Amino acid sequence: MTTTTPRSQALSARARRRARRDAGSVSVEIAILFPVLLALIVAIVQYGLWFHARSLALAAAQEGVTAARTYGAEPAAGPARAREFLTAHGAGTLTDVTVAPTTPGAGQVGVQVTGRSLSIVPGVPGPTVTQSASGPRERFTTAGAP
Repeated sequence: MTTTTPRSQALSARARRRARRDAGSVSVEIAILFPVLLALIVAIVQYGLWFHARSLALAAAQEGVTAARTYGAEPAAGPARAREFLTAHGAGTLTDVTVAPTTPGAGQVGVQVTGRSLSIVPGVPGPTVTQSASGPRERFTTAGAP
C-alpha cells in the first residue's frame, strides 16, 4: 500500500502543468529546423554537381591541350578534342559550354573550357565553371640546343 503525501501530489500536479505547456513544442522545433535542413541538403547536392562539372571541364581542357601540343597539330585541334571529350563524357552535366584556345606564352598552347553546372533549383541557373590547361608545344631539338 502506497501513501501519497501532499508534497508528492503538488510535485505531480506541477509536472502535469509543465507537460501541458510543452505540448506541441516538438512540432514547432521541426517546423523551424526542417527548412534549414532541407536547404543544407540542397546546398550539398548543388556543391557536388558544381564540383563534378568543374572536374569535367578541367579534364576536357587537359585533353584539348594534349591534342593541341602534339608536333605539327593544327591550332583548332585542341578545342575540337575538348568538345569531343565533353560530348562523350559530359552528357548534360556541363551546359552552355564554350571552348576557346589560349596562348599563355611563346611556344605554349592552352585550352579554356567555360560552362554552367546543372542546378537542382528550378529557374535558377547553375554556377559558372571555368577551367583551363596549358602546356609547351612539342618540338624537335638537336643535341646541345635548348
